[in-house]
Amino acid sequence: MADSEAGTLSIGLPERLDRRMRLGPFPSSRDALKFVTYAAAGALLSPFASAWVWLPIVLAGFAVSVWRPDGQSLDERLLALVQWKFRSLAGGKSVKEPMTRPLVRQGLLQLAPHRYVAVVRTGGTPVAYLPPDELVRRFEIYRELIRSTTDSFAFLSTTTPIRSQALRPASQTGDGPEGPARSGYSELVTLLCRRRLLRRVYFVVGTLETGPDAITKLEGRVANLIERLGSLGIRPTRLRDRALVEGGHRFGWPVEVRSA
Repeated sequence: MADSEAGTLSIGLPERLDRRMRLGPFPSSRDALKFVTYAAAGALLSPFASAWVWLPIVLAGFAVSVWRPDGQSLDERLLALVQWKFRSLAGGKSVKEPMTRPLVRQGLLQLAPHRYVAVVRTGGTPVAYLPPDELVRRFEIYRELIRSTTDSFAFLSTTTPIRSQALRPASQTGDGPEGPARSGYSELVTLLCRRRLLRRVYFVVGTLETGPDAITKLEGRVANLIERLGSLGIRPTRLRDRALVEGGHRFGWPVEVRSA
């Protein structure tokens, strides 16, 4: 039917399936329960203190339960900051001594006698808009990679913040006409990097063999893993020195590794 007869064609989109169910003014039932907890704390203080003491607690609990900037409440942000500080303090003490060990410089961690592991770190690559043939090819490569592994193989997928230092323009002395533009661009890059994360995937290859060729075979498996990951369009990196110790720390392995 012509457009003049039928009018403009419109297609209604369904509601989002991942939309959170609200409970009154609260974003979710969990946030409502959080406010009830704050209100209960204020009610416990009401017989012993004036309204100027317990009423701000109730108001603060309501604000924390309702206001979620960027989808995260204020107490969740504070908890994440405290956890990050604890991890930073724990990790800062663990990367000093093992850097000088010969085995770590070679890219190997010794977790136990005759128990060696190597760690390969890589990122991600967008595949949503690849042609179907290329998607099938990459899936087959990934399936063969998994099939070629043995029992001493594991991987961990996580995220890491984007470091804006490498993306910001280099600072130049003087206040020329480009100074305000450079400053505004640097601020824009910093704000964008705060709200975005990079994917990090850690692959671990280990060996339990006790023969003289155990390390040689392990190195061959690591080289094969790096080659297969490269054929997927990503850039793998073999971790050594401090990066290797930090990678092992992500798997919960002891930092005090032994050298060969």
